[in-house]
Amino acid sequence: AMSCPDCAPLSSMPPPPPPLLSFLQHLQAAALASLGPAQFDPKDIIDLPLRFPLSQTTLAFQKLERLANGSIPPGTFQKFVNDYFYAAGSDVEAYTPPDFVSQPEDFLPNVKNHQVREWALQVHSLWLNLSIKVAPSVAQHPDRHTLLPLPHPAIVPGSRFREVYYWDSYWIIKGLIVSKMFETAKGMIENLMYFVDTYGFVLNGARAYYQNRSEPPLLSAMVRELYAATNDLGLLKKALPVLIREYAYWTSEPHQVTIMDRNGLNHSLSRYFGNWDSPRPESFTIDTRVASGVSHCKKPFLYHDIASTAESGWDFSSRWMGDRQNLTTLHTSSYLPTDLNAYLLQMEENIGFIAMTIGNTTIAEQFSNASKSRKFAIDAILWSEDMGQWLDYILQPDMCASNQHAFIWKEHGQNRDIFASNFIPLWCNALSPGDSRVDKVIDAFEHSGLLHVAGIATSLHDSSQQWDFPNAWPPLQHMIIESFDKLGSKRGKALARTIVQRWLQTNFAAFAKIGKMQEKYDVRACGAIGSGGEYVVQTGFGWSNGVVLALLHDFGWPQDMHIDC
Repeated sequence: AMSCPDCAPLSSMPPPPPPLLSFLQHLQAAALASLGPAQFDPKDIIDLPLRFPLSQTTLAFQKLERLANGSIPPGTFQKFVNDYFYAAGSDVEAYTPPDFVSQPEDFLPNVKNHQVREWALQVHSLWLNLSIKVAPSVAQHPDRHTLLPLPHPAIVPGSRFREVYYWDSYWIIKGLIVSKMFETAKGMIENLMYFVDTYGFVLNGARAYYQNRSEPPLLSAMVRELYAATNDLGLLKKALPVLIREYAYWTSEPHQVTIMDRNGLNHSLSRYFGNWDSPRPESFTIDTRVASGVSHCKKPFLYHDIASTAESGWDFSSRWMGDRQNLTTLHTSSYLPTDLNAYLLQMEENIGFIAMTIGNTTIAEQFSNASKSRKFAIDAILWSEDMGQWLDYILQPDMCASNQHAFIWKEHGQNRDIFASNFIPLWCNALSPGDSRVDKVIDAFEHSGLLHVAGIATSLHDSSQQWDFPNAWPPLQHMIIESFDKLGSKRGKALARTIVQRWLQTNFAAFAKIGKMQEKYDVRACGAIGSGGEYVVQTGFGWSNGVVLALLHDFGWPQDMHIDC
């Protein structure tokens, strides 16, 4: 037998899953064996609230009859679930936000087309379907729920995503601001701040099983957007220490590494890095199957990279894979991502702005310096002069790279594949207006192959993973549209308008056909819906609704322009 490498993916062991999660992981495996994979979503099992204490439930589970192959007969299993659990999602209660009105005052003044306006009001009314509060039983019996209590009601993405998610909340809040639902938006921000106060970072989502990772850090952007709409200085004062604490999570080891550029200068940049080296509890059966083909030495590294990919929000994508078709070649924790470092640049600028606004010049100066250093680092390590875009940098995809914290830049370390994320630094002001590179980046995007009839593809590669071709995701459209619109270039503005038009048309067409907003779309045809990945496409849908409302607000829709494909 080969000896395992003398390193582990994590420098210290992550906390073991609490007993409830361990039990529900067993239950997932039993459900899969009993019911088969066809209609099985492991998340529906891990989200089941217990009717009785765990000890009693475990005992009853152990006593169930088993077939010769060890599985539980389907009828017996179903009866056990009905007798000992409440329905998944029953600990989330519907809630009517007091700041919702069906026709907000001065709603979308630049939308002149009647058909588009009617649709926008329908999208606005969807907040009612997505508004939740956590049931009181969750705080009373935390050992019977994977759901986490929250101080305020919230808007969720929808369908299987019945709880709050971190980065989705940014686009939800963008939409809530258009809907004039400022109190709901503030409650969303305070929920995420509560996570930082409790855990030291914003969890991926409001579940016990999401405590091992975060998600793209957009909390400072949410605070700044809401402040721009409400001038709420109290919010800024409350947010400043929280954001400084969140910033520390992303800018210390193991997230932050040092890399020396070709001129011998050291830079600090960050990576996604989940604090986990086992299957994700919510996808326990899926991760176990994915890892079944790799050696026992490699399993903890693969599980760690799966959790790190979930932290990126891009779970899953050929972007993170050595072999673009093979999920077992994920190396996410060895990447310095374009988008993460851009979000952190934006965070530094936002914290500086907040500190300045409330009169804390010391912190403002500290973060102004941090953002200058990061801009310099992004240029030195991630910018590609010949491709006219930013590229992820792969530190070194061997198993022990995740333990190292100092690296030397090599040209072949840049991932030269094209992804929508290569353009996200634009959204975070990586180029100042008037930068000579503006035209170069617009050229690069126009020749990238990413823009299609129904929006911007996530990548050029069809891996059957969901963050790849042909899927088009609302947050990526929104960030890239805003980027080109604010470059101060005529070409940029025209390009932004083209994408806006295509995106709104495809969203409208799918809605007209199905009566629902989708989580993701397919770039190849107007009105086509996305697919791929580890679950079927979801409807609802928080960030999709937010992006439609934000784009209609910012770009309007003229009377005489058709919204049909």
